[in-house]
Amino acid sequence: MFVRRHSSLRFGLSTREGEFSSEPYGMNVSFRVGDDPEHVRRNREAFFKLVGCAEDQIAIPVQCHSSHVMFADGAGSYIDVDGLVTDRRDLFLAVTVADCVPIFLFDPSKRAIGVIHAGWKGSAAGIITCAVAKMREHFHSRPEDLFAHLGASARRCCYAVGEDVAGQFRSEVIHRREGAMYLDLVAENIRQLVESGCRSENIETSEWCTICAPHVFHSYRRDGHRSGRMMGILGIISEKGD
Repeated sequence: MFVRRHSSLRFGLSTREGEFSSEPYGMNVSFRVGDDPEHVRRNREAFFKLVGCAEDQIAIPVQCHSSHVMFADGAGSYIDVDGLVTDRRDLFLAVTVADCVPIFLFDPSKRAIGVIHAGWKGSAAGIITCAVAKMREHFHSRPEDLFAHLGASARRCCYAVGEDVAGQFRSEVIHRREGAMYLDLVAENIRQLVESGCRSENIETSEWCTICAPHVFHSYRRDGHRSGRMMGILGIISEKGD
């Protein structure tokens, strides 16, 4: 992963394993799913410690399945957006997920980052295209310089959708078998990245499917309203010369 090649980056994507919440909420990091708030706070604290950040360094969107992306100039919550970009040192961008694709962007030339929550609605509306455009607007990033990592999410093996959802995507990312349709949301976001000018060799993907790995990941589609959430974080720490 590109993070390992850049010592100034700090990255983490939590799982359901460990810490304080009892099942079905193991290691849940969301206050909005019915888990004990004290357990959530302790889960978050443990995860932040592993990543190397603190609560007061986190910038996180209040997600709404949109294509809205904002520049983050400080820690805190950003209302009604699903992606954040920044070039601020020691500011950690975060998203919560439980099937949607967490996408992490890095421009090593401009030393800027982006973190995106790409559900089917946001993907259909082109959120990753908007994120690349936002990085160009704020940091003069060139798409061909960007690195992208698409984390664990619902994959084409399990992500069953109806005609209403399938009709919003190109046929090549809809796979039909045994009378059902399955959406390849990862392939859709890769397509948008490449069409935005990103190099395919700079795009990395996790092979994990959240739906068919119940021992590792939370999944809303698998578990419904009693599903916890994972968190993805990316930040750039201060170094000499910054």
